[in-house]
Amino acid sequence: MTRERWDEDAAGAPQGGSRRPRRGRRRRERTPEERLLREARRRAGARVGFTFHFVTYTSVCLFLLLVAGFRPAFIVALGWGIGIACHYFGAIVAPEMRRRILDREVQRQVATDAPRERRHLEDSHVRSLEDLSAQVAHEIRNPITAAKSLVQQMGEDPGSPENVGYAKVALDELDRVERSVAHLLRYAREEDLRLTEVRLDAVIDSALEGVAERVRERGVRVSRDVRTDAVLRGDPEKLRRVLLNLLGNALDALAAEPDPVLEVAAGENLAGTECWVRVRDNGAGIDADTLSQMWSPFYTSKEQGTGLGLAISKKVVDAHGGAIEATSRPGEGAEFTITIPKPGREGSR
Repeated sequence: MTRERWDEDAAGAPQGGSRRPRRGRRRRERTPEERLLREARRRAGARVGFTFHFVTYTSVCLFLLLVAGFRPAFIVALGWGIGIACHYFGAIVAPEMRRRILDREVQRQVATDAPRERRHLEDSHVRSLEDLSAQVAHEIRNPITAAKSLVQQMGEDPGSPENVGYAKVALDELDRVERSVAHLLRYAREEDLRLTEVRLDAVIDSALEGVAERVRERGVRVSRDVRTDAVLRGDPEKLRRVLLNLLGNALDALAAEPDPVLEVAAGENLAGTECWVRVRDNGAGIDADTLSQMWSPFYTSKEQGTGLGLAISKKVVDAHGGAIEATSRPGEGAEFTITIPKPGREGSR
């Protein structure tokens, strides 16, 4: 029976019927005090029930002993006594034994698994720090080495006419280091979200305005299809940065296209619990290997990229309780989709 049919039958059933309508909301979680009280009531009920059966059993056995004699009373007492003993074990002894066995097993498992899980987490954390440290060292060492070499050449021949060019290249390399450090700090810092009521279409328009100059310079055709005026609970500036990063990456991918097209669309899911934003380009596309690594810190396919833009974007979207994903095939462009839950609905977290 489908859920709709069940709801119809439940709604149409008389109030005095045997079937009760299923509740539409979850049962409230009991507090520890309520669970202890319920368990105490169960134990008390089991003991009262056993006492009632035992008193009845004793009374019947004494009556048979006085009226029918010893043998009938003994046969009834033996058969009924086995039933009483089974009732006592099942209702009173077995639950207590089960509880104690479970407690001992849980304590044993915790004592065994907790140190193992802690060691696994520590090892994983150490490996992550080692990988990140190696990537940071690689990203910073190369431009610093290049700048140092250029400065040494300038020192060997201070009057060389090429020193101006050397100085410019050295400054560019140091700017690259500064960008890498700034992005790293932004990625590593746990920044608090400045949550406020924000219109999704306003964030999209603000991001498009931020890349308008690049769009005009490169002759990119922009298609805007925003079919929602939803109000989200989020940090407008951080969401704008995420869209700016996606739009900037799309424009970079369109640099070599003869007819570059950038599509920006937004809407809501059918349930009305989430909003989505899609950024699509008709560039060269992304290969499968890059797709699998593009969210990792410092991974980049650009010569001048820091490799932290998408990692920071994913971190911001995750902090909003949303998700970001990318789909692409080489030669068919790329598509990035962001989903963010709406406040006060089942999809929000």
